[in-house]
Amino acid sequence: MIYKTKGTCSTQIQFEIKDGVISDLQFIGGCNGNLKGITSLVTGMKPEDVIAKLDGIKCGFKSTSCPDQLAQALKQYMEAQ
Repeated sequence: MIYKTKGTCSTQIQFEIKDGVISDLQFIGGCNGNLKGITSLVTGMKPEDVIAKLDGIKCGFKSTSCPDQLAQALKQYMEAQ
C-alpha cells in the first residue's frame, strides 16, 4: 500500500501486510534515522498493535507526526480489508 502523508516532513509511506504482520515498510522523506528506527521496531508487528502505540503522537506543534501518519495509513488499510 502507498499512503500520502499529511502534515509531516515525510511525504509517503509504503508498506505491505503479509501473514497479518507489517513487512516492507518504507518512509519517503523525513528524518532518516528516526524513520529507520520506527521501521525496525514495527516490522513484524500486527497493524492493530502499531496503531494502538502510535496513534495520536504529535511532532512539536504539529497536530500529527510520522508515527501518527503510519497509524493513519494502517487504519485506512484495515478499513479496506
